[in-house]
Amino acid sequence: MGDRILVLLRHGQSEWNLKNLFTGWRDVDLTGQGVEEALAAGRKLKAERIRFDIGFTSALIRARRSLALALDEMGQNAIPVVKNPALNERDYGELSGLNKDDARRKWGAEQVRLWRRSYDIAPPGGESLKDTAARVLPYYIQDILPRVLGGGNVLVAAHGNSLRALVMVLERLSPQDIVARELATGVPLIYRLNADSTVADKQELG
Repeated sequence: MGDRILVLLRHGQSEWNLKNLFTGWRDVDLTGQGVEEALAAGRKLKAERIRFDIGFTSALIRARRSLALALDEMGQNAIPVVKNPALNERDYGELSGLNKDDARRKWGAEQVRLWRRSYDIAPPGGESLKDTAARVLPYYIQDILPRVLGGGNVLVAAHGNSLRALVMVLERLSPQDIVARELATGVPLIYRLNADSTVADKQELG
């Protein structure tokens, strides 16, 4: 039996992260800094000497490219990679493409804070974190977790909110706890799982 390692990687900085815009499902590429963050993640994982069996990513270019860059840096770009929109970022609906400061002026700072940080309040036409978890978790349970429990080492490159949905389950966090949890761009989270899918050990390569 292998190590049962699951690594979560939020994509590197995107062009709209830099511009302080709500991105969601908009397909925005990495900045130069984002490319460097993805490469640095690959170097950190290479130093851990983890040999991955498979990679999973969302359908969005910033996550797909981050995964490809990290794997290339590790010399592991020949492993199979599965792309699925179930891992896409939370859909911000009418907020997508708006500057966050402009959104606060339009709807008020408290309303925007609720949309961004509450667990189950969705922005107009978009998804709450609860909604995001409702599509991410079934995919994780059906497609990703069996690979890990079978002894594989799995790398998942996705987004702040889709990965927070996984972190919530892995670390057994409450809806209140996950609201305050932030995931930095390009920082790998390494989980070693027990045979019953609980977390044996966690390491953050900040």
